[in-house]
This record gives sequence, structure tokens and C-alpha cells, in this order.
Amino acid sequence: MSSAKPLLSKRQSSSSSSSNGIMHKCQLSTNRSPKKVCLVGSGNWGCVIARIIAANMASSPDVFDPVLTMWVFEETVDGRKLSEIINSDHENVKYLPGYKLPTNVVAVPDLKEAVAGADVLIFCVPHQFLGKMLPQIKDQGLVPDCIGVSLIKGIDFDDQGVVLVSSIIQTALDIDCSVLMGANVANEVAAGDFCESTLGCNDLRHGAFLQDLFHTNRFRVNVVLDPHGVELCGALKNVVALGAGFCDGLGYGGNTKAAIIRLGLIEMKKFCYRFFDGI
Repeated sequence: MSSAKPLLSKRQSSSSSSSNGIMHKCQLSTNRSPKKVCLVGSGNWGCVIARIIAANMASSPDVFDPVLTMWVFEETVDGRKLSEIINSDHENVKYLPGYKLPTNVVAVPDLKEAVAGADVLIFCVPHQFLGKMLPQIKDQGLVPDCIGVSLIKGIDFDDQGVVLVSSIIQTALDIDCSVLMGANVANEVAAGDFCESTLGCNDLRHGAFLQDLFHTNRFRVNVVLDPHGVELCGALKNVVALGAGFCDGLGYGGNTKAAIIRLGLIEMKKFCYRFFDGI
């Protein structure tokens, strides 16, 4: 695991009970080590993330259980079950062809079996799956102090206004849920291209621990104490990206694209303040 981690800001550090704002990963692991991690999802982005965290888990056996359990929505590919292909060939030939998964990634098609005993649940599925999945996970039962991480981009609405995916997870499972968002193109991350991602958390202890799980030299993870802001911006930036893409398609120049991006960022900020309290 990389030792070159980005530091939390001084402003964030001052709000923590820790002297420097970062609580060492072992301090989060004293109750029950090593920690078991389950990745709920095995699509394109899910398998890219699996490559990263499985390698980090294997390099820190004192902190993490070396086996990454990955829930797979079972499908048949060329007459074989996808979970069997992943476990035998160590590759998701349908959603991430050409990239091998670490051998410590174990595909499990039964959701309850996959999440059993997990200390960390990482959600990387289409948000419309959660309605059926979360009750099953709740029914399975969770270990004490289990935490969640949402990699799901999108927002929902009800009669009260904006509903965040992390809030849906947190309410359904009664666990703390952080979020990991970025401008991350899955295949570029898989190829090792440098990128950054932002981890929004409610608790710096969770943030530092999860940073150890996700961070590498080429996938740099910054931690901020603003999960709602991170999640909203992670979803809304895709709207701005569409506008920038339209600009390219219409043949407009860089100045026009810059204006679209600038105005888009302003509108993102207004949207957050208008429709969500506490940002």
C-alpha cells in the first residue's frame, strides 16, 4: 500500500480529537481485526475498484482480511456462470474484459452469504437495485460497528425533497455511510492512468481507515468531512460533463466550453444550497 497519502486539511484536522486530524488505521481496528470487506457489485466500475482494494487488503493482513468478497449478479456468459468465470479465470469477461482480478477476490452470487460478517460494505450497484437488496442485507444481520461506503452516483427525490443514496443506505441498515466520488473513467483507472477521488465521511476515523483501503499512488483519495456535498457534486458534475460534451459535438471552442463548465459549477453550488440543508 502506498505511503504517499494526501493529508487532511488543517481546518478538518482542528475538528478532530486526534492531534493531527488523522487517526491511524490500527486505532480503528482494535475491536475486531482483521476487518472483512464486502464489495456489493461487480460491474465495470465495481471490478476496477476490486482490483485496487484487493491489492491493498493483501498488503495489510494485520488490518484487513485478505479475502475480498464480491457480490455478483449471476449471469450466464458463453454457457458459464459469471461467478464461476471470475473465481476460476480471475477476470470479469463481460464487464471488464482484458484486466485480471487479484486472486483474493472471491465472487459470491448469494447476497446474504456475501455480506455475512462484513465490517465494511462497499456499494457499487445501480441505485434502483437497493430497494430489494437492502432489506436482504438487513435481514442477514450486520456485525457491530459495520460501516458503509457508497460509490453510487445519483440522487432521488421524495415529498420532502432531495434524497441521497448514502442516506437511503444509512437509514435502511442503521450504519454510518461514507461516499467515494470523482471524475473517474473506469477503464482509464484500470489501465493505471492517474486520477483523484474524494472520500466524504462523517467521522475522520472512518475516513482515515477507508483511505487506507482505497488509496494508491495512481488512485489518490482525499478525505473531507462533507459526505453530502461530495455525493451531490459527484452526481451533478455528470450534467455539466454532458454540456461540455455537447460543446465538443457542436464544434465550439475551448472558451465556450470553459464558460459552460464555470456556469455549471455555479449552478451545482446553487442546487446544493437550494435543495439540501447542511451543505
